[in-house]
Amino acid sequence: MICTFVTQEELSLKSGVGIRFVRDLEQGKESLRLDKVNQLLDFFNYEMVATSKTNNQ
Repeated sequence: MICTFVTQEELSLKSGVGIRFVRDLEQGKESLRLDKVNQLLDFFNYEMVATSKTNNQ
């Protein structure tokens, strides 16, 4: 497995989101736009989707 690292700036440029967004995401900001999260995740060939909660009672 090859592991490469990218800087926040490189990730911002390559994914098309702003550097501020990348920093906010990395720092755990609780309110982020899902479309921007998916734009960044697309760089890694992933996406985040909303699903219904399951009731395990």
